[in-house]
Amino acid sequence: MNNGKADILKIAETWLKEGRKLALATVIKTWGSSPRPVGSQLITDKDGNFEGSVSGGCVEGVVIDKAQLVIDSGMPEILEFKVSNEEAWEVGLACGGTIKVLVNVLGNDRSNILQTLNKHRANDQAVLYCININNGDETLVYRDSSYEGSTISNECMITAVETLNNNHSKLYETSKNSYFLHTHKAPQHIIIVGATHIAQSLCYLGNQLGFKITLVDPRKGFSTGNRFPNHIVLNEWPDDYFKKITLTNNYAIVTLAHDPKIDDPALEIGIRSNAFYIGALGSTRTHSKRIKRLLERGFIEPEINRINSPLGLSINAKTPEEIALSALAEIVKNQRTREIG
Repeated sequence: MNNGKADILKIAETWLKEGRKLALATVIKTWGSSPRPVGSQLITDKDGNFEGSVSGGCVEGVVIDKAQLVIDSGMPEILEFKVSNEEAWEVGLACGGTIKVLVNVLGNDRSNILQTLNKHRANDQAVLYCININNGDETLVYRDSSYEGSTISNECMITAVETLNNNHSKLYETSKNSYFLHTHKAPQHIIIVGATHIAQSLCYLGNQLGFKITLVDPRKGFSTGNRFPNHIVLNEWPDDYFKKITLTNNYAIVTLAHDPKIDDPALEIGIRSNAFYIGALGSTRTHSKRIKRLLERGFIEPEINRINSPLGLSINAKTPEEIALSALAEIVKNQRTREIG
């Protein structure tokens, strides 16, 4: 369960069920500086109520005004904002740049894509949303080239699947039509081993940043719903849990139990998985002992070197909250570095 970062599309679904008329604004292209990346979204209703952001500045005001016209016409519209360095701060840009924002109606008569899209997102399934900017036709595209909604050309389907597989979103133009291909990724997933005080703070902070969190600890007194409300808490051995799932590059693993009987089995599986981050609590001395144990069990240095320990970025953290912050900062750093690379 995620009570942190607002889920714009879930809010939109709720508003539609309340009978509101809605428009969705999405950043589809940026040049220069932009505080919000491609794919950032804002929803607004006919009364001007809104959630989300496309720039962080007064661009939102213009977008919301334009969205009212789009709701009335039912046709998508692209808004382009060019900003000089002198004007940048007035519209929420750190320095001069240009952003393109697509505004389209949600819940139109052509299709009812939003509810299906949200079902896939709730099940952690990656899916691509394709909108034909010329006429508003919507399509959901899957990795196996199947789709739901409006028909699209073979050329567009090939590009859509490639975009989905690369976890990107982009503006795609042909001689006849323009499309925005928006990949909705499965959420990044942090598995925390050890239901400690640090884990409580890490759950909270990770939630705020939109990570899916699963907590695993075989100790019944530690892994209780009362200590970790609104989170997935599993009272089992981490290696038993890992055998039930596939650790893809969507996963980060953090061991906090500070007990080799609990932490080591998780690390042994983790360092031979595709997890994008593996971190372990402990001092330099503790980690040296950990390395020795892993070497004795047949693991090699390149595998062991995948473990980030001592855990977290160096911020001289002392309290559980500060340690959780440093750990999450290191996870985000690894995540972003991987995306850029």
